[in-house]
Amino acid sequence: RRKFDDELVESSLAKSPSASQSLPVCSHPSQFVPSSSQCLPVCSRFIKRRKFDDELVESSLAKSSRAKGGGAAGDPSPGERKKVSRAVPPPAPPGPGPPPALPKRLKKSKPSPAPRDLGRWKPADDLLLINAVLQTNDLTSVHLGVKFSCRFTLREIQERWYSLLYDPVICKLSCQAMRQLHPEAVAAIQSKVLFSKAEEQLLTRVPSSPVPSLDTFQELLQRHPAVFYPARTPKALQLHWQLLRQYHLLQDQTVQPLPKGDQVLNFSDAEELLDDGKLRDVRDEVLEHELTVADRRQKREIRQLEQELQRWQVLVDSITGMSSPDFDSQTLAVLRGRMVRYLMRSREITLGRATKDNQIDVDLALEGPAWKISRKQGVIKLKNNGDFFIANEGRRPIYIDGRPVLGGNKWKLSNNSVVEIASLRFVFLINQELIALIRSEAARLSHQ
Repeated sequence: RRKFDDELVESSLAKSPSASQSLPVCSHPSQFVPSSSQCLPVCSRFIKRRKFDDELVESSLAKSSRAKGGGAAGDPSPGERKKVSRAVPPPAPPGPGPPPALPKRLKKSKPSPAPRDLGRWKPADDLLLINAVLQTNDLTSVHLGVKFSCRFTLREIQERWYSLLYDPVICKLSCQAMRQLHPEAVAAIQSKVLFSKAEEQLLTRVPSSPVPSLDTFQELLQRHPAVFYPARTPKALQLHWQLLRQYHLLQDQTVQPLPKGDQVLNFSDAEELLDDGKLRDVRDEVLEHELTVADRRQKREIRQLEQELQRWQVLVDSITGMSSPDFDSQTLAVLRGRMVRYLMRSREITLGRATKDNQIDVDLALEGPAWKISRKQGVIKLKNNGDFFIANEGRRPIYIDGRPVLGGNKWKLSNNSVVEIASLRFVFLINQELIALIRSEAARLSHQ
């Protein structure tokens, strides 16, 4: 209980001996009235209260830690300890017996995932399968006559049909997917449903001649609404009736029996009996005109190649390195690359990149990538004195033995000169014997 004021005063006097000696002790508190100069000390004693269990544990832990290490500098404050002790439940005191076994937590049983199909069966396929089976009552007929989104075997169709009948999960998922189909898609699927035997029997009664109109099939639908599928239209009935008539399945049609014995003709025997003279030869003027134009174009190209062959010729070396001799009686010089040898058989040839609109003598694209080369990169000429010169007429420089020849300039070529054009390297070889004859002939003419 809380102490009264007089008891507090007595306890404070009892604890301070100096105050008890200077002040008289009275038997009753009312007999003692202190003066204004004498003041009693104010009691600041904390009123004790019972500690809770978590505080008892906290104080015991604090005492044990002080006894071991004398307290660390970073110990938490009492307020923080109270928060930690309230957050973490106190450990149970060890008992004499073994600790009781903790109850095992029962794992929540997760619902087994719904069996999913392989993804080949689409909602449209399921709807088409259901309608076709309801019409024919035969899975074999459905397998042979229905065209699904992909090719299914008879076993796959049977398994899918049994799953739709007896598997509640697959049936539910399929129904949900079919409900989400667009009405136009549903109408297109229903138009592909097979005809039942009862429907075909009614269609076979329609005579083959004269050809019935759509009104005839409309009346047939109106007379037998319970037999025909609800999505049938007069046009659909007419198309199916035409198929029946094509294969001679109508009631008023008869099929001639096949002849028995060895007199059955096969296709080759029937072809031999035909007289080719009696067959009419239909003349196609348009086709003949196209063939004539193509033949004229090919002859023109052949003539152009024959004319150009006299000026230059390209010989491709084989991979084995075995090549024909570089020079002959008509070759003035050779521009040899890594893959191709260009023979110079005229006094002037052009170098560059050939296109449909630009024809040149030496197409450097046969040697390698030539997209950086101009269509007319340069010209190689043979002078009357037997000297070869190369003139650069392109945008990029031509390197002769490492020296650049810019556009608009020319340079003399000697035997074994290295010509580099846009990372393509060639060796220029001169037919010394033929050039010597040309020089001697030029000198003889000059003297005359």
